[in-house]
Amino acid sequence: MATIESYETASGKRYMVRFRTPDRTQSKKRGFRTKREAEAFAATVEVEKMRGEYVPPSLGRITVDELAPDWLERKRADVAPSNYRTLDSAWRTHVQPRWGRVRIADVELSRVEQWIAQMQRDGSGATTVVRAYGVLAAILDDAVKSRRLSTNPARGVENLPRKTTKRHVYLSAGDVARIASESGRHRTLVLTLAYTGIRWGEAVALRVRDIDFLRRRLTVHDNAVQLGVDHAVGRTKSRHTRSVPVPEFVLDELSELCRGKGAEGLVFAGTGNRFLPRPKSNGGWFAGAVKRAGVQRITPHDPRHTAASLSVSAGVNVLALARMLGHTSAKVTLDTYADLFDSDLDVVATPSTPGTRRQVCPMCAQSRRSLRT
Repeated sequence: MATIESYETASGKRYMVRFRTPDRTQSKKRGFRTKREAEAFAATVEVEKMRGEYVPPSLGRITVDELAPDWLERKRADVAPSNYRTLDSAWRTHVQPRWGRVRIADVELSRVEQWIAQMQRDGSGATTVVRAYGVLAAILDDAVKSRRLSTNPARGVENLPRKTTKRHVYLSAGDVARIASESGRHRTLVLTLAYTGIRWGEAVALRVRDIDFLRRRLTVHDNAVQLGVDHAVGRTKSRHTRSVPVPEFVLDELSELCRGKGAEGLVFAGTGNRFLPRPKSNGGWFAGAVKRAGVQRITPHDPRHTAASLSVSAGVNVLALARMLGHTSAKVTLDTYADLFDSDLDVVATPSTPGTRRQVCPMCAQSRRSLRT
């Protein structure tokens, strides 16, 4: 059993706990301000020994700075380059300055919550705060797995900010046609984004061999992520290859764009047959086309939402839409586009007449006419 002893310091009386570790060696823990604190520690040690969860205090003397490199190196191999950049930035900007020199045994939940609150007071957004906290917590998870800590002291915070969902912008077929007309040589790219729902990185990574003109399908398996002036090519976000349907009028324009290119040629190539860079948010060709078209401001990612809207209006079921968009499940699709399915409640309340045929969505039927005008 553990024993408790008092001793004098320049700051007053302190308490020390002497105990034996599971391997029967003598150990001690000093510095308790009250006897109650010492007794609580002694009881905890005995319980951890019985459960096989005891961790020698000496193993907790390593700093967060010393554990981080191994965690970051593993993440470099596990996640996409763009994701790794955000994690590395969060570590260098927010985690390391506050926690780098702190011993892992000295990390306390209350101090982690104070750090989260301070980041918010300094103006950091919810995404930044949640990511920084996630990096710290994950590094300490490693310490638990390597038996340097019995539990993760960063888990269980109560003041993490909630991310706010950005409002989706849904364009009509006419809006898409106007933006495409104002996009010059990028016209076909705009139509592809808006009528297939593929992501920007997936679009610029498309090669001629990925288009099946007979089946009217795109095979999406690569994603080109821009890192500075270069691109890193990896798997799609879901890490699965998917087949995406393409309207015939979009295929007609794609066929013209692919004319004269080999099977490995990029469909939407940039200068020098390199990957097409993402347009600048201000002053880029896409922002200019949107402004000239007279529609509400959108980003190159927003046509993906329009593709979802047009599909739902045309009566596409949720499972097919999830496969088209590359979601891991239909639940993700329903959660992301719950507002698009509000009209289904009206259908439930209004029984249809037997024998009636479903009406074709006017928005989709208008798409051809919009492009021709």
